[in-house]
Amino acid sequence: MADAKEAPFKAVQIEALVLMKISRHCSSAFPTTATGSLVGMEQSGTLEVTNTFPFPIFEVPGTDSHQSDPSSLAAMAPRQKPNVAYQAEMIRYLKEVNVDANNVGWYTSAAMGNFMHLSFIENQYHYQKENSNALALVHDVSRSSQGALSIRAFRLSAPFMAAYKEGKFTTETLQKNKLSFKDILIEYPVTIHNSHLLTSFLHQLPTAPKRDVEDLPLSLDDLTSDPVQAPLYPSLDHLDLSIDPYLEKTCDLLLESVESHYTDLNNFQFYQRQLGREQAKIAQWQAKRKAENAARAASKQAPLPEDEWQRLFKLPQEPSRLEGMLNARQVEMYAKQVDGFTAGVSAKMFAVRENLMPK
Repeated sequence: MADAKEAPFKAVQIEALVLMKISRHCSSAFPTTATGSLVGMEQSGTLEVTNTFPFPIFEVPGTDSHQSDPSSLAAMAPRQKPNVAYQAEMIRYLKEVNVDANNVGWYTSAAMGNFMHLSFIENQYHYQKENSNALALVHDVSRSSQGALSIRAFRLSAPFMAAYKEGKFTTETLQKNKLSFKDILIEYPVTIHNSHLLTSFLHQLPTAPKRDVEDLPLSLDDLTSDPVQAPLYPSLDHLDLSIDPYLEKTCDLLLESVESHYTDLNNFQFYQRQLGREQAKIAQWQAKRKAENAARAASKQAPLPEDEWQRLFKLPQEPSRLEGMLNARQVEMYAKQVDGFTAGVSAKMFAVRENLMPK
């Protein structure tokens, strides 16, 4: 197993063809999760992703195929045994045609930035424990459909890898390792690369021929036979004061994540109350046993064992804080998305605030 260490690269470079393959696969599978494998190589501090192929979805043995959630099956596809064998076979075929065949990670689709869940962590841990350079590409289909390409690269941090390997996410462990929700993932800058051949082709694309200056039409018949080409008008969509529907959806998701956070917080407070009650009972029992031993010592009798409380009382087990950490990280991502969406809306509101203010 590879050590949980920092990656030698500082940036990620994706070939344009790879991005088109990922975008097409994720868009065609939307709203179901789409996953696939990435191949490439590390060179001069940059991880180059040069090829990709999607993962097929296999049914889990022992489950009803009619009741299985396709999105759940697709989310766990990267770590399924059939896909592990499929990935090894595909890489062997790539080696035969003499192309880059080094596995460098996997990709997954997302909707409105919602990808911080346990399945994502398990997939990335599955890759990163074998290859410390493995990364996860997240393609947000919802954001990209609005004309703003959303492709992000992540890796699990070394402290989180160590904590996940140990399997303990208690308050004491988190404080000891100084691990918070901000330390779960490390994000890397992503650049898109075109080959020189494709760049030359784009520069050689023919442009529309320029029209010569013509005389103005003299009659209605001239307009009918040869209509005037109207000039390009600026888009008025930017002046629309309605709230972006994606902003509304992101706010709804943010509220759901906040409610999940309070649910997790209530569960932890319930554990603390149970722990406090049990500790009070233990302290009362220990005080009673000390008094009994003092009386027995006065009467020259053998003292009773004072560690018997470990058999009589059972302290409640602290719930894992992992779900809470992931939810807090998701809340932070939603908050940043809201901040990005509200920038344009706030500018419009300030521009017309005189008309919105009550007279």
